[in-house]
Amino acid sequence: MENNKVAVFRTEHFNAAHRLHVPDWSKAMNESVFGKCNNPNYHGHNYELTVKVTGVPDERTGYVIDLKILSDIIQKQVLDKFDHKNLNLDTEEFRQLNPTAENIAIVIYYLLRPHIDERLLLQVRLYETPRNFVEYPV
Repeated sequence: MENNKVAVFRTEHFNAAHRLHVPDWSKAMNESVFGKCNNPNYHGHNYELTVKVTGVPDERTGYVIDLKILSDIIQKQVLDKFDHKNLNLDTEEFRQLNPTAENIAIVIYYLLRPHIDERLLLQVRLYETPRNFVEYPV
């Protein structure tokens, strides 16, 4: 049974505002690249986060990871930091990092990784809109 890997998923939601902006660029360049997402007054998203954990189920519990524990980790490491926040202004993670969906997914991965058994594979999928999403790692 040691090769019977299973993927388990936990989906959570958070709401956050952000502005896509590169300080070194001119106003025109930022507007050209980021369009409405460069609004100086910010804009928000209802993010949907799906965390995938893959591994062999434990012989005793039958779990790859207890999904309640995974939910608690996501709550503490991600939602408590980002939910109902302005990512640019209210978080340390994005003070110097442009909060694109890609960068948010990478940051979330590295916030979660230390709390998930290293023998388990971890992947983050972040929906910025119902039609636009990113995954890390690929």
